[in-house]
Amino acid sequence: MKVGVLTSSRADFGIYEALIDKLISDNSFELELIVFGTHLSKFHGFTINNIKEKYKVKIKQISSLLINDNEVSSATSYGLTVLKFADFWDSNTYDLVFCLGDRFEMSAAVQTGISFGVKFAHLHGGETTLGATDNIYRHQITLVSYLHFTSTDIYKRKVENLTGFKENIFNVGSLSLSEFNDFSPVYKEDLFSSFNIKAAPFCLITFHPETNAFHENHKYAKEMKKALEVISDQINLVITMPNADTMGTVYRDQLILLSIEKKEQVVLVENFGKRNYFSAMYYAKFLLGNTSSGIIEAASFKKYVVNVGDRQKGRAQSSNIIDSEFNSTDIIKSVRKCIKLGEYLGENIYFKANSADTIVKIVKEYENI
Repeated sequence: MKVGVLTSSRADFGIYEALIDKLISDNSFELELIVFGTHLSKFHGFTINNIKEKYKVKIKQISSLLINDNEVSSATSYGLTVLKFADFWDSNTYDLVFCLGDRFEMSAAVQTGISFGVKFAHLHGGETTLGATDNIYRHQITLVSYLHFTSTDIYKRKVENLTGFKENIFNVGSLSLSEFNDFSPVYKEDLFSSFNIKAAPFCLITFHPETNAFHENHKYAKEMKKALEVISDQINLVITMPNADTMGTVYRDQLILLSIEKKEQVVLVENFGKRNYFSAMYYAKFLLGNTSSGIIEAASFKKYVVNVGDRQKGRAQSSNIIDSEFNSTDIIKSVRKCIKLGEYLGENIYFKANSADTIVKIVKEYENI
């Protein structure tokens, strides 16, 4: 079976890795990676190089992302991605193509496939994030897809409601946690040395724009910086930089200013890679920001999370989440509460062991579904 994997960013690639490993090791599959989006952007770390270093498989590259991230540029990038993938789907055929999540460029690639009859298998459908336009793109991808692999039963039912069907929808848990029981962190000294992290307690932080509140992001970014200035006096900050969302540079600019003003307490990281990121999560005292990894993965690492604003609003949560309004006062208050809690000992509603194996088993029965 010839299988394609659409990957547009460091975030989805990290989630895919366990599945890609399984597909490569199984002779039933002929695998090609379809790489686009921020992977091909030097501004975002040119992570295509990481993919080439890790995997010696066929890689197709489609460049369509503009550097600017205002509303016009994002819409133009969407249109350009559609044009590029019209040519791509016209000259490349697959038995099945995996797509993941909710980014605008992923939606553009998938929507273009409709005319060509591409059969998509969607991961992480049915989820809800009311503070981001990702919510719309995710549901668009769901409606186009043929196979669905959701992360909880709640989302399985949501996909059933969206599509009007119960067939071809499987709750497999979060793919990013597929090999969690076998996870071992990078040695602390090696991780800290590689990313210039000081040997001291730290908070792991990721902030993205609230893309359903375009004109609020300037205010939110300043509130974020104001809060982090205070928090950095209590604990060191290891901050991963935002993806290529609309208005992402507004947050980048504030984080760069923060790192200059608080250079002894703040480390900025453009791209950890999955194992290093999970290792940073393992060693961190807690997480802060508005990224899905705080909601989906942190509970398995026994971490509490301060989840800020509405970007993840509506996404099902384990009991390790402390929700905060997007203002500096509430963020600081929530962080102080989080610091006192220590280790999280509850369950992670997104975890199912060996989800990559489950997906491969289902796909191998694909023609009989």
